[in-house]
Amino acid sequence: MFRSFASFNYRVWFLGALVSNIGGWMQATAQDWVVLTELTDNDATAMGVTMALQFGPPLVLVSLTGWVADRFDRRKVLLTTQASLMALAIGVAVLLLTGVMTLPLMLLFALGFGIANAFDAPARQAFVSDMVSLEDASNAVALNSASFNMARLIGPAIGGVLIVALGSGWVFVANAATFLAMLVALLLIRRRELIPRTKGGRGGGLADGFRYVWARSDLRTVFAMVFLIGAFGMNFPIFASTMALEFGRKADGYGLLSSVLAIGSLAGALLAARRDRARVRVLVLAAGGFGVASLVSSTMPTYWTYAIVLIFVGFSTVTMLTTANGYVQTTTDPRLRGRVLALYMAVVMGSTPIGAPIAGWIVDAFSARTSIAVGGIAGLLACGIGVGWMLWSGRLHRQEDARFLLTLDETRPLSVIRAMEPETFDERTTTTTPIRVVRPKPEEG
Repeated sequence: MFRSFASFNYRVWFLGALVSNIGGWMQATAQDWVVLTELTDNDATAMGVTMALQFGPPLVLVSLTGWVADRFDRRKVLLTTQASLMALAIGVAVLLLTGVMTLPLMLLFALGFGIANAFDAPARQAFVSDMVSLEDASNAVALNSASFNMARLIGPAIGGVLIVALGSGWVFVANAATFLAMLVALLLIRRRELIPRTKGGRGGGLADGFRYVWARSDLRTVFAMVFLIGAFGMNFPIFASTMALEFGRKADGYGLLSSVLAIGSLAGALLAARRDRARVRVLVLAAGGFGVASLVSSTMPTYWTYAIVLIFVGFSTVTMLTTANGYVQTTTDPRLRGRVLALYMAVVMGSTPIGAPIAGWIVDAFSARTSIAVGGIAGLLACGIGVGWMLWSGRLHRQEDARFLLTLDETRPLSVIRAMEPETFDERTTTTTPIRVVRPKPEEG
């Protein structure tokens, strides 16, 4: 489970990222609480707009940010983005501590955070493959997810306590200090031990990646499922903060809910690190589990029963996202992997600007429970899309001698790949599992 730690560079990176992620979750908690309770009168719509501005740039700038991550030294790109994020955090802290922060100013800073993160995210993901061997890449990605959720377990709780004890401005100061850990880690990395960058084939930008995804029904299905749940079900800052207010809790109660959610998320990430490969069936089951858990959470009568159900929500969410990410990475032609991953990130991060304002409006117009229930219905719909694809694609088979009566053939027939342009097809690199050949019946010719 922890084999990537054999690399010095990855160990340094992991520790720096863990400290920085803790600060990031502290800041996220403070930012959401400031918008909801200090700059507005519990206006969930304003909170949704803030999230939209923060997560919109990765979608709008996807072609540029992906090109930067492939064209320039990723270590230098990350040094620049991390320093920029630290400067923005200091700026927000100063305005909050001096009492001159306003909602329009916070929205501008949210946009600034979004632009910096738009360049940081693809470079950060791609840099992992520069530190470990190809065989350990999937393990390193899963451990990154575990680090992210470990920070999510600690950061919101600390942030909530600091808001109550010291004030929201000091949380941004603390986050600015945690960026130093990431900057030091990047400076300590041994550049001579980084894996040499491999250049792709013919250029073509995101258009080639889009054609590739469109030619594969399995990837179209995965993208659709992730978009639905990302847009309507994964607006946790809105859900948790408004539910905390409904139960009469303050910022520390909101932070604790975020940490409880991370318990299930961390468990899902660690289990993903143990799996040999990503499977669509796991993605479909996780989407259904997310839908059921979300609907149950919307009916919980007390703070603590709601918190307990959030563990299952977090587990199903991370299981779904980690499986989807792993499936996209391991079944895509290596020469198009960067462009396909750029599209995947645009779907995951771009769903928030669409869904967050809608979720906030539902909270204001109806209730937080109604908004959570809508997210649960989106999860069940995503599960239904996955099941429909299994039936429509003909990959679900009855097998008497198997452990389960119905089995899903997740191998990819070469005819699907050959349907794409010749320059994107390479039989040596497009399959990762054996292909089962079925001989046609005589009457089929």
